[in-house]
Amino acid sequence: MGKVNTPSQNESVADRTLWPALLSLALLVGVFGFTTIDLSLQDRFYDFSTGQWFVDRDNPAGRALFYHGPKIAIGILALVLVALVVGPVDWRNRWGLARPDLWVAVLTLATLPMLAGFGRQFTNVYCPSEIRRYGGEAPYVTLCEPSPADFQSATRGHCFPAGHASGGFALMALAWLRRSRRWRIGGLALGLGLGWWMGGYQMLKGAHHMSHTVVTMLLAWIVILVWRRVLRPPKLAAGDSR
Repeated sequence: MGKVNTPSQNESVADRTLWPALLSLALLVGVFGFTTIDLSLQDRFYDFSTGQWFVDRDNPAGRALFYHGPKIAIGILALVLVALVVGPVDWRNRWGLARPDLWVAVLTLATLPMLAGFGRQFTNVYCPSEIRRYGGEAPYVTLCEPSPADFQSATRGHCFPAGHASGGFALMALAWLRRSRRWRIGGLALGLGLGWWMGGYQMLKGAHHMSHTVVTMLLAWIVILVWRRVLRPPKLAAGDSR
């Protein structure tokens, strides 16, 4: 019979993906930075004859379902996680949760959007709707290219990486709250699903390119693994601290 991996073995395998994830991030930045993959995909979401995106950014139902609603749900969940962290140990024992794992989820939800926001201040990458190809005023410039010398703008680009989707992808940290394969798969599916639910909406309305969302997804994984290394070193991982 084949060897069956236990939850703890699966955790150690996941934790060893930090360096591969960092390498993948660098490779993806290079691929998207020196190719036109983003434009080829974004063209499918834009009607050049009417100058309209596939999704109307001003539609109230879409904003409620894909923008405000998920943000509110994530905020409520974050408050619940904080309450479990600072609340009585009985609360955590009732759900079989360990405080270090809860801290990983809380800190990921707090720091990933901050990291994405920090990056957006310095990368100077414009949103699809802001570039000339789609009716904007800015030239299309990737992260790996300098802006044309003849282009002058009073505002810098603030679209890389994707900020809105970061809250959804941060929920991948929930995968480690319980020691079961079902919980692990469910947590990862929730984080990836909600991240792309939010990120896909942004792409369809011209607010982000594919690369912006993919990079944010990888950043989420890296942030989770870094916090796990800080808060769950090997000695602590061997026995939960409630």
